Amino acid sequence: MVGKVLKVRRAGIAGFRLATYRCLFVPKKLFESEKTMDVNLALLADSANISREGKLNLLGIFNLIYAQSFPAVHPNMHLVVSFSTTNAEAGRTKQVEIQFLGPDGNKIGSITGKFVVPKGEPGYPIQVNHIVPIPPLKFEKPGDYACSIFVNEELKKEASLRVLPLKPAK
Repeated sequence: MVGKVLKVRRAGIAGFRLATYRCLFVPKKLFESEKTMDVNLALLADSANISREGKLNLLGIFNLIYAQSFPAVHPNMHLVVSFSTTNAEAGRTKQVEIQFLGPDGNKIGSITGKFVVPKGEPGYPIQVNHIVPIPPLKFEKPGDYACSIFVNEELKKEASLRVLPLKPAK
């Protein structure tokens, strides 16, 4: 059972005695006001959309690209991100920055934006899906690249991308 340690003080007879009890399994939803925004999903895809019903549809998920030569440019990709939080965050504005990092860890590009957390159903998490079209990105050399997702300047998740040279056919 998911929970959190909670110390409870209970008054004794006529309020003179105090006792401390430890409850090991307090339901997580009692602590909704403490929860901040999380990123549940961050991946790269050829295409994605959100249906009228709110379903997130993904097409061509990948984390590996082969290039014939370097520098290489990948013409079309989308970063799909699913944020989650609680109603305690409803109405608050979140600053989001996506940083593209090269194999050496240096920033090769970034995208910034804001969104307001919508109100959700009481007692249920709020999920906000975003599909970010990535402009053609230049990969100078083979290696491990990353898309780092920051919310209010706090790193929440990374989507990795490996770029390798295409091996000639034998």
